[in-house]
Formats: sequence, structure tokens, C-alpha cells
Amino acid sequence: MPRLVDLTATPYRLTQTQVAWVEDTLAGLSVEEKVGQLFFNLFHFGGDTFSGNDLSNAEILSRYHIGGARYHGGDSTQVQGLLNDLQQHSQIPLLIAANCESGGNGACSDGTYIATGAQCDAAKDDSVPFHTGLVSAREAGALGVNVNFAPIVDILQNWRNTIVNTRAHGTTAEDVIRSTSAKVRGLRAESDMVVCIKHFPGDGTEERDQHLVLGVNELSPQEWDTSFGRVYQHHIDAGIDMIMAGHIALPAYSKQLDPSLRDEDIMPATLAPELLQDLLKDRLGFNGVVVTDATHMLGMSSAMRRQDYVPQAIAAGCDMFLFFNDMAEDFGFMLDGVRHGVITPERLDDAVRRILGLKARLDLVGKRERGELLKSAEDLAVIGCEEHLRWRAEAADAAITLVKDTLHQLPIRPETHRRIRLYFLDQAAEAIYAAGEGVLGNLVAELEGRGFEVTVNDGTSRVKGKTLDYRDSVDAALVVADIVGYAAENNYRIRWKTPMSTDAPWYVHEVPTVMVSLNYTTHLHDATMVKTYINAYHDNPETIRQVVDKLTGESEFTGTANDLVWTEKWQARL
Repeated sequence: MPRLVDLTATPYRLTQTQVAWVEDTLAGLSVEEKVGQLFFNLFHFGGDTFSGNDLSNAEILSRYHIGGARYHGGDSTQVQGLLNDLQQHSQIPLLIAANCESGGNGACSDGTYIATGAQCDAAKDDSVPFHTGLVSAREAGALGVNVNFAPIVDILQNWRNTIVNTRAHGTTAEDVIRSTSAKVRGLRAESDMVVCIKHFPGDGTEERDQHLVLGVNELSPQEWDTSFGRVYQHHIDAGIDMIMAGHIALPAYSKQLDPSLRDEDIMPATLAPELLQDLLKDRLGFNGVVVTDATHMLGMSSAMRRQDYVPQAIAAGCDMFLFFNDMAEDFGFMLDGVRHGVITPERLDDAVRRILGLKARLDLVGKRERGELLKSAEDLAVIGCEEHLRWRAEAADAAITLVKDTLHQLPIRPETHRRIRLYFLDQAAEAIYAAGEGVLGNLVAELEGRGFEVTVNDGTSRVKGKTLDYRDSVDAALVVADIVGYAAENNYRIRWKTPMSTDAPWYVHEVPTVMVSLNYTTHLHDATMVKTYINAYHDNPETIRQVVDKLTGESEFTGTANDLVWTEKWQARL
């Protein structure tokens, strides 16, 4: 018997008045309105990329009765305008979510980046994840966001995994619990923001990306219980509001919970009742809302027809469905699932009750009545404020990591290494996340402002020329990788501009050579010959400034690397 929600227990803890509002509201909803509450719609600046329609916001709300909204793109003014418009036209106030994994930059294009999960872990200072959470809540809250799809509580165990390489808060359950708990404290320090941890049952054990293929966590039940299970139990006990289910299978646990399952029966967690109902809601005692990860991802679509998995996600134990493909079609699929008994009346009401319970906990109706639901232009003053920029600088200083300097080539200073040959490596494929704009220009300007002469290498040539001439004209080589991605490839690795190009580090024994990664932490796998290597975690101008500070000896390195940076290669340590 599936466990039903208790609105008086954690994470809701509703008063009898609030419970009465939930029950009265639920009783007054038609089947179509209940179905609508199950959906998060994605609003996309420049067009809705998933639903493929041109409806106005008011038409979407009146026709499909959505329970939640997320959005993509837009600066703070644009986003605040959208969210105010949505809340004005929605009969029941909306849960509005943002992906603030690293700070306010996840809420709007002009938001303040603070630190990725990997950067938080490298800092070994709880103030970094705390400030990341606090800035996320402040800046997203100023826009009208009330749900944060973060922190990520995945455990990075496989160095080849790039989907959570920079996003995970550690390589052990202990590190993830410490860092993500600090981030949650920051998110809740000044607001009642709903916190959604992800991606149950846990990414980081394999190298593939569930945007492109079914993700698989191959741990045994005992291994999972002592790692990912510990993390989820900790956050559930601490009162986490929402959990995002990933399109990730946990086959050994699924078969233990349901011995009748064969390999061909194994489903991603989003479609697996034994994982959602039996493990998460029953054994771990989660009483909040389960939301799917984005449902256009191949980790879900490879399981069955969309017509079937739209209602099956709710029947299996998810409470909210993340993103329409086509609004009319998906709404019809979900409604048919209710009418044909795929989703039982009890399961439907339980899901909607959980959703309304969060809206009651947030007091969205009360805020609307008091005129507090909509945000004003004055609220935007917090975005990019001086305090947030100071915390960004402190996070960079605490985390930038000297992984190795085996030949003691640092510092690199203009007095001794004036002529710099700069090798800049960026991504070749379009992806969900992109590198920052103007990074190369910022880097060159920062170096030249310190007195270096910088020549940016043309990596399209294979002709190296005379090595003695190179040594006579170059005092030091600086290799900077700004490779950012996700969802176009299962793994992101260094790509030299042309085969055997002059970018490839043939020069490590000719001149002092330093490599800096501005994103992924495991580039030594492709550049084991480099003797001085730095992980900097981000490409914003503040990080670039501090990298140069540390290269020149103006500032000490204080970040800590995990053992995965060596990528299981003995030569990487040399």
C-alpha cells in the first residue's frame, strides 16, 4: 500500500487551517484541474522550445491549469516580469523553480555566480556553499522564484563522469552531506524557499549522461545504503521539501525490492514504483514532493512511448511532471491515464495534495492577499550587490587548487617570464551549458595588465618550427581549458583544434608550462605530460583575476583536490 502524505508532518508541518485550505482546494478541483497541477511548464525566452505553441501566458494557465513553472534565459527584469505575470493570472499560485546550483546566475543572466559543487568541495570551508545557497535564495527570490532545484547531492565516484563533475559536492557521502547541508542552510537562512535535492537515486557512478541514454547506478543495495542512501536519509531527516528523480536505474536494488523484475523490466527511477514508493517514500520516509527530471531526456524516452510514460511517472510515485513536450498532447496523455485507471484516484489526489501542501507551507495565497506575492523593481537591487561580489571573490580565493607543480615552475612573473604563449582550448560542440563570453579577452587583458606580453597561439597549424627558436621567443606557456558542456556528448574531453596541432603540449620540456582548467577537474587525463596544473572551477572575470594572482605568487593556493583528478593514471602525478 503506497504511503500517503501527512501534511502535519515534516516537511509541511501545516496548521489545521492550512490543512483545511489544502483539502477544500483539492475538493473544489475538477479532474482536469488536478491533472494540470501535476505539470511544471517551461517558459523559454525567445519561444517555448518544448511545447511548440504560441499561447499567451494567460491562455496556458486557463487551459492547462499548471501547478508549476520554470523558465530558461532572460535577465532579471525580464524574468521578474514573466513571473509576476504568471502569478497574476494563475487561479492557484504557482510553484516557480530555478536551477540555482552555483548562485544567482542560475536564476537570471545577470545573477551572481558564487561556486559550483566542485568548488565548494575544494574550498573545504562551509561558508562557500552557505553563501552559494544564500545568494541563490536572495537573487532568485527577488524575481519571484520559490523553489530551487538544488543542491545536487550526487556523489562523484567515476572520474569519467562529466555531467556531475563540477556539479557534485564531493566524492564521498561525508563530503556531500557536509557541503550540501551548508548550502541548504544558506538557502533557508533568510527565506522559506522550497529546496529540491537531485538526482535520486544518484548520479556519479558511471560515465554516461542520462540526457542521452538511460543512466545506471550499478551499486549493490548495501553499497547504495552506505553512500547515496546515507545522503538522502540525512536530507530527508533534516526536512527537505522536494526530491528530483533522475532518469537513472538502480537495478540491484530494484530486483531486491521486487524479485520478479527481469533486466528488461528495469526502469529509470522516474518510472520505477519500487524505487519511488518502496525505497524513497516508505523505507527512507520521504513525505514531500517528488518531481521528475526533464521528461524529454533520452533516459526516460528510451523506456517506453511518451503516451505511456507521461501517466506512468505519476502512477509510479512521482508527484510532478517536469515539462510538456506538446501541451495539448501531454495534457491529454495524463488525463487519459487518469480516466483509464493508470493513475488511480487515490494516487492522483495524493500527488495533488502534496503539491498544494507546499503551496500552503509557502503561504502563497496569503502572500497574494497581502500584496507580497509579486515582486518589484526595487527587489532587484540585491542582484550583483557588493556583498555578493565579495563572497564570489572569497569563494574563488578559497577554492582555486594547485593540483601539482612537480618541477616547481611557479611563480610565473613578468620579471622572469615576460613573454607568454597562451593556448586557449574551448568546446567544439553546442551544449546545454556554454562557456562564458569574452573569456579569452578577459584572460589576455588580465595578463597584459600585469606586464606580460601575450601571444595567443594559432592552433590550426601543425608546424611547430624550430624548438630552439621557440625557446628563444617564449618564456612560459599557459594552457587554459574552458571546456563546458552537458547533453550533447556523454563525456567532454579536450579536443585539440587540429590533429597534432601546435596547441597540444609538445612544449612542456622546452619552456615552463602551466595548465589551468576553468571547468572540468579531470583534464590531466588528456594532458598527463603537464607538470604544473591548476583547477579554477569557473571562467568569470573574478576567477581569472585570482588565477593570475596565484600564478604570479601574489596569493597562495588554498584549495584541495580530490583523488579523482589523477584519473587513475600514474603519469598524471609526475
